Amino acid sequence: VVSLCKGPKEAYEAFADKGAELCRKPFWKVFHQAVYAGIYIGFGGMLSMVIAGGIADASKDNPTLQSFVFAALFPVNLLIIILTGGVLFTGVSAIVPAAVLEGKAHWSSIPKLLAVSWIGNLVGGVIFALLVTYCDMNAGLTAELAKKLVHKKCAKNFLQTLIKGIGCNWLVCMAVYLSGMAQDMAGKMVGIWFPISCFVAIGFEHIPANFFILTMGLLAGSDVTIGDIIWKNVVPTTLGNLVAGSIFVAVGYSYAFGNLGGNNKSPIPVTRCSQEDMGLGDFAVPLAANDYGLKAMPASAPEPSAKEAAKD
Repeated sequence: VVSLCKGPKEAYEAFADKGAELCRKPFWKVFHQAVYAGIYIGFGGMLSMVIAGGIADASKDNPTLQSFVFAALFPVNLLIIILTGGVLFTGVSAIVPAAVLEGKAHWSSIPKLLAVSWIGNLVGGVIFALLVTYCDMNAGLTAELAKKLVHKKCAKNFLQTLIKGIGCNWLVCMAVYLSGMAQDMAGKMVGIWFPISCFVAIGFEHIPANFFILTMGLLAGSDVTIGDIIWKNVVPTTLGNLVAGSIFVAVGYSYAFGNLGGNNKSPIPVTRCSQEDMGLGDFAVPLAANDYGLKAMPASAPEPSAKEAAKD
């Protein structure tokens, strides 16, 4: 019987294997995928801002309409990122600690990959914002919405924004988790769409998305200072996203299904890491083969020579 959906335990183990696989990638591959992910965030963010900004008049008496439209369209970026192997800081904050907790990666991979993914997402988001502004697309109602969002994102105190960052990345990591459970494209899309649209509609804070949105607001002429953006949004959002991914998701589910809870591994014969990434990359340290969940495979018998075949 073939199931279209993994169980939660198997999904968690695949979640940790995804982190182990990332640790084996070379530095520039991780950075490349992080920049791409930042750009894809811009695609979805721009779609939401253009359409939601365009219904500003229609949503004056019902502002929830604008929020709903923005949230309904935004997940297109996470669909592209997750399904093409993109690297987001928010996902890295959970999958790499999970790999470490399960003994599949060294703890030193955590700060390295967090730094590379954060910088790559920043570069991608800023580049995309600069390009659409250069093309005169950050104008009119789109620009007005961008400035409105910057003010909104910098209006709360440090602790409030940090908590909003925790709520956001808990849901983002659940999107990654659920997409790993589904074994078909439609299931993955559903698993991604609901948690992502949920955090956007609620108003939680996602640092890769904020790299793009905050830059758009500044380029549109917002009077919010860069200092306010950094202290009131970037720092607390980053910390909140990190706490959610590493503590609430990685530690929480390792206790539920992994090493921290003393759970037995699922009877799966081989690692889920792709063969290409089984070598050691820039972020990995040598570990025993069994640490990756591998089982020794019997050597195949050599092909008989022509003479031996003739004798038989």
